[in-house]
Amino acid sequence: MPHHTPLIGTIVAGLVVAFILGAIAHRLKLSPLVGYLLAGIMVGPFTPGFVANASLANELAEIGVILLMFGVGLHFSLRDLLSVRKIAVPGAIGQIAVATLLGMALAWSQGWSIMGGLVFGLALSVASTVVLLRALQGADLVETQRGRIAVGWLIVEDLVMVLALVLLPALAGVMNSAETGGGMEALLVPLFGTLLKVAGFVALMLIVGRRVIPWALHWVVHTGSRELFRLAVLAIALGVAFGAAVAFDVSFALGAFFAGMILGETPLSRRATEETLPLRDAFAVLFFVSVGMLFNPAVLVQQPLLLLATVAIIIIGKTIAAFAIVRAFGHPTDTALTISASLAQIGEFSFILASLGTGLGVLPAEGRDLILAGAIVSILLNPIIFSLVVRDRKEEEREENEEPTPETPRMGHVILVGYGRVGKLIASRLAERNVHFVVMEGDADRAGEAEEAGLSVVRGSALEDRHLKAAGITEARRLLIAVPEGFEGGAIHEHARHLNPDLQVIARAHSDAEVAHLEGLGVPHIVMGERELASRMLALCGAG
Repeated sequence: MPHHTPLIGTIVAGLVVAFILGAIAHRLKLSPLVGYLLAGIMVGPFTPGFVANASLANELAEIGVILLMFGVGLHFSLRDLLSVRKIAVPGAIGQIAVATLLGMALAWSQGWSIMGGLVFGLALSVASTVVLLRALQGADLVETQRGRIAVGWLIVEDLVMVLALVLLPALAGVMNSAETGGGMEALLVPLFGTLLKVAGFVALMLIVGRRVIPWALHWVVHTGSRELFRLAVLAIALGVAFGAAVAFDVSFALGAFFAGMILGETPLSRRATEETLPLRDAFAVLFFVSVGMLFNPAVLVQQPLLLLATVAIIIIGKTIAAFAIVRAFGHPTDTALTISASLAQIGEFSFILASLGTGLGVLPAEGRDLILAGAIVSILLNPIIFSLVVRDRKEEEREENEEPTPETPRMGHVILVGYGRVGKLIASRLAERNVHFVVMEGDADRAGEAEEAGLSVVRGSALEDRHLKAAGITEARRLLIAVPEGFEGGAIHEHARHLNPDLQVIARAHSDAEVAHLEGLGVPHIVMGERELASRMLALCGAG
């Protein structure tokens, strides 16, 4: 057997080049998506050097799409959507309509079909989840009113795109029937047939899936096998998506989305997310690489005006539409600017729509290239636009959305980093002893739990100086690093000791390698779970 089969070569080249360019993009404070797309261009057929197998890359990309949509379903929050429904639902639908019409107008000027224009316009109307959340998290806006509106807006966009992925194949068939002179029956039967199949699948998932999936996962949890649990989650995601396509003739995307949404309602959703994240990320990278392989860089030279118009629709057209809608609903200018700036880019769903459109034969290759080029340009420009909009506006946001609370004086307090299983136990003991401490937590759900428990919480990563300063790092006496990753704990230690050299640090580790790493960084106190368990068990049996 040869060592360099097309499958192995495609996976290795895609992941290695994506890692290199993704790391460079991260270093330049850009979204890694840019690096992944450029990696696809480098290993694609339109650039010199190694050319990956495009058909295999597309099949791997299908798995990436399934896992991406499964992740979207896992993070779907009906509660978050309902809290901002009065602005997010009409706002997102209105902005999608405006951007789609602008895209269709540009497509019409080039003589494309109506369906091609529809796919092109829809692809330009939906923002990237990854880019939007990264921008909001970087500015500490996720938990603010404007951040919640932006996330709710994005949820509506995702739901509309899921519906579009289901209906576009049927609409393409309807349009083909119209062009070949089919009667009204030929126009309506495929569309109603698709809607009936979707309704049947949704009913099955809501009636049967909501009972079977949680039951199966709870059974697996009680086996105590982490490996089996991880396999069960992947089997549910891939199995439901494949079963939906075979039995109901609906897209992989819809099946995966519903599997994730149902699993997201269970108490095991967070663990499912953590267990499948590495594999999901790996296949998502391969998806972005496969999209980049389809891009012909010649469009940058051959169609510069069309590319400029495409980017203008994404950055200017969508921004103006979103700003006008938010202001029309009576929200302040700061909120309108934040939402419109965060949406001024396109990403994952745009690529899925572009691939679907070309696969159906309704979107020309030129349109696909314009979508990909527009995505790369808008993702590059979005951080700049967003930083200009939100700069010096955080204080106004706090005054707008939060009740003023007196500052608790901090001197000689304890900072607890992480409110997971270990962090909760530590916080409980500190509270019992009336020790003044502050919790630092980047996960929104865990931070919310800490706040509900009445604790003082700073939301954000302890790897960022501004969050450490907000927790009072310069006045703190001790830092307890309860995050499970010892290497991440070492980086936190370095940041914290830079701001407060006299700080006493206690860190957590899971392995001998992590202990050695922390000791090398000068962490004075390191607690390793296995060693403490062994010491306690020996003490209880009298051998300590």
